[in-house]
Amino acid sequence: MTIPPLLVALLALPVLLGGEQLVRRVRFLNRINIPAPVAGGLLVALVVLGVNLTGALVIKFTSTVSAAWWTWLVTIEPEWAARPAKSLSVPLLVAFYVCVGLNSTWAVVRKGSVQVVIFLAVATLLGVVQNCVGIAAAGALGLHPYMGVLCGSLTMTGGHATTLGFASLLEAGGLKDAVVIGSAMATMGLVIGSLMGGPIGGWLIRRRHLESDAPPEFQAAAAELAAPGLFHELRVLVAHRGAVLPHVVLVLAIVKGGAWASYFLLKTGVTFPTHIGAMLLGTAVRNLLDLAAPGWIRTEVVAPLGSVFLAFFLAIAMMSLNLADLANAALPMLVILAVQVGVMAAFAILVTFSVMGRDYDAAQMAVGHCGFGIGNTANAVASMQTLVEKYGPAPRAFLVIPLVGGMLGDLTNAVNVTLFLKWLK
Repeated sequence: MTIPPLLVALLALPVLLGGEQLVRRVRFLNRINIPAPVAGGLLVALVVLGVNLTGALVIKFTSTVSAAWWTWLVTIEPEWAARPAKSLSVPLLVAFYVCVGLNSTWAVVRKGSVQVVIFLAVATLLGVVQNCVGIAAAGALGLHPYMGVLCGSLTMTGGHATTLGFASLLEAGGLKDAVVIGSAMATMGLVIGSLMGGPIGGWLIRRRHLESDAPPEFQAAAAELAAPGLFHELRVLVAHRGAVLPHVVLVLAIVKGGAWASYFLLKTGVTFPTHIGAMLLGTAVRNLLDLAAPGWIRTEVVAPLGSVFLAFFLAIAMMSLNLADLANAALPMLVILAVQVGVMAAFAILVTFSVMGRDYDAAQMAVGHCGFGIGNTANAVASMQTLVEKYGPAPRAFLVIPLVGGMLGDLTNAVNVTLFLKWLK
């Protein structure tokens, strides 16, 4: 039984609302700050896994589309003419990052720019630690040394895309089934990374009595979103209905412009995710408009728009996960993963939080680091957003995490993995 993309998109709404009810009714989930789309999406993925394991029925989600009206926004025209297949959720993800860019005022950019460099160094150090831990664990278990890198920063910090990029090198070096093993490890990291950041961040914030020091406009926007939930966010948008349509048009225009921005960034010879070009363009547009027409872009509209885009993206992404990779995972991988999770938690608390300033934004960066350091950037930001709805905005963290987790960290991690593979030859 194959679920077509249109039905997957329609299912995102009940999955999201179901996740919100689950988090509200299960106090433990609320206490440890699990994002509602993650809760709802994982529940569906677990149900699908259970059904598939019985053998009575095989359910598969189709999450890629080539429909021209859907892919136009996130592709440049020469590519779009070939009707490329894109993930159903990509436009939603890019639109969310545009909203992150539109909320990056000059005050936030100026204050966060130095922290981008510092956090990049912290993230790079984590990758080195992950590889050292992975290689040591692989050696203790009598596995191929490349297994340590594959179960290290390659899958933890790198995720599925980086894993596929290096799989051929690993297999040429003697590690069989690198694609299968790496995909399973990255999937497990994605699930755990979605779950561990919230509890750690909530604990840091409560234990140290941390408070947001964001500018007043961010505090006002956060106050309107203090009651989390899709319907509440939609009610906030209705309250600002006169400004919503212009902001939506602007977001979509920047999504499209971001495709071209990413294309030109690719000409530098370095691979950048589509959403990074869009986020940087959104940041530029925000600051130019603040100079030309102060007050035109309203944070209290951009913030709930971004929350809605992110919620639907995560609901689609999480319920489409193939958890069979986890069910078939070998014991050695689970052992190494357990060690890496412990290392990630300790690193986030002892290193990331401390180096980034021990304040509220530093706690949010520790949350984000848990997300992309063992999963991916979208899940990192979702965990951060859940804490924002409880404790207040963290605009510096929301600038730093996407830049490092979604772009710069991938570059240093690729160098890191390459050096370790050369050393192990």
